[in-house]
Amino acid sequence: MAHITLVLPYALPLPEFAPDLIRALDAPALACLLSRRSAEVRHHVAEGARAAPHEAWLAQALGLSSDGRPAFANAAMRGFGLEANGGAWHLVTPGHIQIARSHLMMADPRQLDLNEADSRALFDSARALCDELGHELLYGDLDTWFLRADDWTFDTATPDTVVGMDLTDFMPKSAEARAFRRLQNEVQMAWHAHPANSAREARRLAPVNAFWVWGAGGAGKPSAPPIATYATPGWLTALGAQRIGNLAVPAGAFERDGILIAGNLAETAIAADWGGWLEQMRHLESALFAPILAGVKSGRVRQLRLVLSSREGLREFATTPMAQRKFWRSPSLDALASH
Repeated sequence: MAHITLVLPYALPLPEFAPDLIRALDAPALACLLSRRSAEVRHHVAEGARAAPHEAWLAQALGLSSDGRPAFANAAMRGFGLEANGGAWHLVTPGHIQIARSHLMMADPRQLDLNEADSRALFDSARALCDELGHELLYGDLDTWFLRADDWTFDTATPDTVVGMDLTDFMPKSAEARAFRRLQNEVQMAWHAHPANSAREARRLAPVNAFWVWGAGGAGKPSAPPIATYATPGWLTALGAQRIGNLAVPAGAFERDGILIAGNLAETAIAADWGGWLEQMRHLESALFAPILAGVKSGRVRQLRLVLSSREGLREFATTPMAQRKFWRSPSLDALASH
């Protein structure tokens, strides 16, 4: 019998929208999993947090936390078959910075629609600048690169933390961060008139003008049961042993312990596209919640842990075959409304 952890970033809607969304969401299996629970834990976002709640939870669960901050770079490199070779490596996410009324903010990288050809072209341009400044830059996939900077020890925030926020609040300000800002500026200038960005703008796509560095260091291998991922960013997919192309319970999942991370809610939640969010939740209901509930009731799943988050907090729910026999607890989705 398996212990399964299902991680659902952005499954908790923002409080002001939650009541209406719960009324509109038809998810009886999820309601049973949430209501007939054996345990519950709540986590709140610390002031000045540099990671989204689900990222902080993952870093802690996988043993990839350094001084209280997520350190995913080395483990993600390993997932791409790259060697750290003793250096201090950082994750790099290409993105788009736009000008708001009074500040700069970064758009959700999931909405970039970046293809392999454009990513490679922009990477080659950035790598030449990095080489000049004594930094090695390696390619993981189209939205995940790795920068070696052995003397950079300042703290930066994850892309999901800074999306839509005032970037001034998250830019490192220490004296040693000048090298980072210089590199960032050099890359932005090189990309400003790059043919790949010109072609993107001709296709009415936002230019890639951000070189965001974060997630330095960490262990080379996550200390956790096997991880399966669906619709997750490249760095997170690289942490897993199995990538799921079509959302479904992985074959053999009920025979072994494991973690399944489904990231299909993130883009719609960050964009406040609640109609799209409801559609993705319904997809999860049929593809995951219903078969997993059946597995719990039959005893094939000894314990299910649900990890649900928003940008403001995270909640863990546990259920077991015994908990599912609590027929006096009426199935309800109300747990989604209280952070």
